[in-house]
Amino acid sequence: MTNSIGANADRLLPADPGTRQIARELLAEVEHLPIISPHGHVPADWIADNAPFPDPTALIVSPDHYVTRLIHASGVPLEQLRVGPGPYSVDSRTAWRHFAEAWPLFDGTASGYWLRSSFQHVFGLPGDVVDGLGADNADAVYDAIAAKLAEPGFRPRELFTDFGIEVLATTDDPLDTLEAHARIAADEAFTGRVLPTFRPDPYINVAHPEWAERVDRLTAEAGDGVGGYAGYLRALANRRRYFVEHGAVSADHGVRTPLTLKLSAPEAEALFAKARRGEATTSDRDAFEAHMMYEMARLSAEDGLVMTIHPGSFRNHHWPTFEKYGPDTGHDIPFAIDYTVGIRPLLEDFGTAQDFHLVLFTLDETVFSRELAPLAGFYPSVYIGAPWWFLDAPDAMMRFRSAVTETTGFTRTSGFIDDTRAFCSIPARHDASRRVEASFLARLVAEHRVPEARAHEIIVDLVDGSPRRVFKL
Repeated sequence: MTNSIGANADRLLPADPGTRQIARELLAEVEHLPIISPHGHVPADWIADNAPFPDPTALIVSPDHYVTRLIHASGVPLEQLRVGPGPYSVDSRTAWRHFAEAWPLFDGTASGYWLRSSFQHVFGLPGDVVDGLGADNADAVYDAIAAKLAEPGFRPRELFTDFGIEVLATTDDPLDTLEAHARIAADEAFTGRVLPTFRPDPYINVAHPEWAERVDRLTAEAGDGVGGYAGYLRALANRRRYFVEHGAVSADHGVRTPLTLKLSAPEAEALFAKARRGEATTSDRDAFEAHMMYEMARLSAEDGLVMTIHPGSFRNHHWPTFEKYGPDTGHDIPFAIDYTVGIRPLLEDFGTAQDFHLVLFTLDETVFSRELAPLAGFYPSVYIGAPWWFLDAPDAMMRFRSAVTETTGFTRTSGFIDDTRAFCSIPARHDASRRVEASFLARLVAEHRVPEARAHEIIVDLVDGSPRRVFKL
């Protein structure tokens, strides 16, 4: 056993020796099970093309807003951390040096845990090198990772297999041709499943700057020659069917709030027309999006796509940063939400619909026990989404499990969701979740609240059974 945090066999397990031994035995049941990732953001092209990864900065630092936001908070401008297209003024190695110098900022953070684990378990860096990452060894670490990226066995497909991934879902625009998915599916040499996910946010959110343009394209390409609101709905339904035909199992919705609203056809058509004329007020936009969430539930009840909702983020909180660097640059901030009232119109009509699955996520921890657990404890359609984004951290995952289990038990949650575009962190994230589940169950066993034999069955279901069941895999 090593003293290095990232490689310690007991990382994240309970400190109490007796409880820790129970957790070790529970972890042994699941640590080698395949990874099921039904929601994430890894581009399908990566798997289809199987091209080498870019340099260390472009792979690990620049695209990860978890990483860049914290360094930015310490005073380093974003243009010093991001490489590639855009207003960036440094080369990859210089940006990496900024990251290495900021490494102590990540102590105690979830990002630090993922990175440390990835550096040691994926890139093979010694623990003392990772622990001592800084200005003195920044270039040496960069060179070691770059050399690993150049190895033939370090391509996306080879890592897909090495990581033990069985299912990986991507996130895709409704008008995506899904050509990359088709190439993957047609390749008999590749045995993994890479599934598209229908993500219609820019076509539903009237406030999106490209909403009108996207709606025009959607209706022209998939509306069967029908115009207006009717053609818009038909086009969305047609594209959903296209996704189903290409292997999709879910439709994901990144909405501002979980508000839903059932409007009559004339009311919805009037709002749609008002928005097309550029005359919609803020309340009009909110009402239309809430109604479209109801319509998406109706379509899910018909076509079988699992409906997932990711609300509660104030996107692009700092407008000057958004104007300069674009979205997903680290300043999306959570806010409080109301699920109980907001989701009721949808659940009144579809909450007990046969084979309709609705997975509710949140960035507001206060709703776990107060709202989501009671909702999932009554409605057959409702499942509680795993801790997401700011909450997919060890302590927050433990708080989640404690908050919901007393009301819903272990069968009403989604299974772990890594929700990441950081491909090399996927095994670290799933490993952390499995260790948290083992730790939680070990405490219940030690306190004689769950039989040990039953805990071994539960952890297998949490890791493997739940995501297969909830996402119809």
